[in-house]
Amino acid sequence: MHSSDWLQLAIYMAALLAITKPMGLYLMQVLDANGRTWLDPVIRPFERLTYRVMGVDRTREHGWKQYTFAMLLFSLVSCVFTYAILRLQHLLPLNPQGLGPLSPDLAFNTAVSFTTNTNWQSYGGEGTMSYLSQMVALTIHNFASAATGIAIAAALVRAIARNSMATLGNFWVDLVRTTYYLLLPLCLVFAVVLVSQGMIQNFNGYTKAKLTEPYTIQVPKLDDKGQPVTTNAPVLVQAPKLDAAGKPVLANGVAVMLDVPKLDEKGQPMTTNLPVMVDQVVDEQVIAQGPMASQVAIKMLGTNGGGFTNANAAHPFENPTPLSNFLQMLSIFAIGSGLTYYLGRMTKNQAHGWSVWGAMMAMFLAGVLVCWWAEARGNSIHQALGLVATDGNMEGKEVRFGIFNSSLFAAITTAASCGAVNAMHDSFTAIGGLVPLFNIELGEVVVGGVGAGLYGMLVFVVLAVFIAGLMVGRTPEYLGKKIGAYEVKMAMLALLVLTLSILGFSAWALVSQWGLAGLNNAGPHGLSEILYAFSSATGNNGSAFAGLTANTPWYNVTLGLAMLIGRFLMIVPIMALAGSLVRKKISPPSAGTFPVSGGTFILLLVGTVLLIGALNFLPALALGPVVEHFLTAQGKLF
Repeated sequence: MHSSDWLQLAIYMAALLAITKPMGLYLMQVLDANGRTWLDPVIRPFERLTYRVMGVDRTREHGWKQYTFAMLLFSLVSCVFTYAILRLQHLLPLNPQGLGPLSPDLAFNTAVSFTTNTNWQSYGGEGTMSYLSQMVALTIHNFASAATGIAIAAALVRAIARNSMATLGNFWVDLVRTTYYLLLPLCLVFAVVLVSQGMIQNFNGYTKAKLTEPYTIQVPKLDDKGQPVTTNAPVLVQAPKLDAAGKPVLANGVAVMLDVPKLDEKGQPMTTNLPVMVDQVVDEQVIAQGPMASQVAIKMLGTNGGGFTNANAAHPFENPTPLSNFLQMLSIFAIGSGLTYYLGRMTKNQAHGWSVWGAMMAMFLAGVLVCWWAEARGNSIHQALGLVATDGNMEGKEVRFGIFNSSLFAAITTAASCGAVNAMHDSFTAIGGLVPLFNIELGEVVVGGVGAGLYGMLVFVVLAVFIAGLMVGRTPEYLGKKIGAYEVKMAMLALLVLTLSILGFSAWALVSQWGLAGLNNAGPHGLSEILYAFSSATGNNGSAFAGLTANTPWYNVTLGLAMLIGRFLMIVPIMALAGSLVRKKISPPSAGTFPVSGGTFILLLVGTVLLIGALNFLPALALGPVVEHFLTAQGKLF
């Protein structure tokens, strides 16, 4: 943990603080249907034309049910549109590599993933998606899903700020204005900056380069029809190695395991058909090309996270320099951080907005420090064997970024439901991997996704205020509005939906053959891989432990369902909460009103997030990364 790393963390926090207020002020202009921005002379004509084509009356506002229905309808239509493109990409233009269509289950998973702002990828982008699919099916969703999240957050903030009204704004206006005035201009500028750093933006075919050092790999042998040739081979299982006395041989207190044939009921070795493997010399490398900068810009600013390439932000084209790495990390938090200032301005209580920001930053910094410490400390087994000195755990990390930037990126991307990665979380230490998993299971309210983080945190604010009211024996109030049983029920329903999806799907996978078949590791690390997958899907994060083979029909479908549940079954009760709050009258504060700003409120809010948001997952975390940490200390790896 070097002084230069501490300095970079300080610079990052200072830069984030510096852009929060300007971003919040600009959001005030964008999210006001009649607001004026410096872009009006250029964009206003296109905005009016869009409303005319859509048949939208920009002056007519929606109640919570109309607003929610419009959002659901838009998401459904765009999801079906994306599914169709992915299934038909081999028939569509801008496919210089001649890539084929996606399978039905993978197309479903991907369409749902980008519709819900999750961007989970069960595929390698450069080997699966045509340029048209990248730009039309995926990048457009990156804008639309981000704008949808911001619109929902704006509707909830209006519900808190308005006095005895019935409407929350117009979904179509919020969607259009957020896209035209916020996301498109920011991404245009950011994409140009990324190109200046060396990120590619073209429509060229992939480049083939001859290797200076060819190498040999093993691939399945094919027959004349192109089908794999198979052979009958014994099924192997692990059993303890025995000494001459028939006792298990131990190494560092752990039994040494050997592969032995598995026997059937008659004691005969069981066999199975395995592909015949042959050597293949690899003497060239295929280098991906394409419109990368434009997708990376919105993938970060919109907290989408889906990579153009399989390596995501670890790829030198997607993240060419230390400056591009820093700017991408800053862009992930930019809009979500600005929304807290927007909350303060809209509710005329700026101290409250800063207090929400402070609670987010306190949890974020705690996660960064723990993850950084764990990765800098490294693996105790490797240290005992003399394999490393003081470099910490560099497995799965880009040497260009090192331990600190990998740990910081991991904490940011999972705190913000972005899902982009510049290191493989599956290679983190047990405690280092616990941090991104824990960030997701908090509900990703530590800044969170654009819009989604704010409305998720406001659910915890309602619960924190309710708890404070119970403790002092007063009717709970939030910024002058009474919090009753209905509001608490809707808030708890939004949180319980997430818990049920994560733990329910994880438990199903852990006791099913289809779930266990995708594991790359056994023991508690294997449990963490499955738990992380369904946490990431339900939390609409999209990052993965990368040790799980998820491109199977069962995983594609169940993960897709988890994404839908985590996005829309959370939004509906939140919108119902907004519909109830907007009708309430704002009462002036009294001497007994619980203040929603300051240190006491921040501590209460953080405590509420940790107790209500995380306690549900404590048993699963204890059986996964926590157990793995203690077993690693005893010399056991998975």
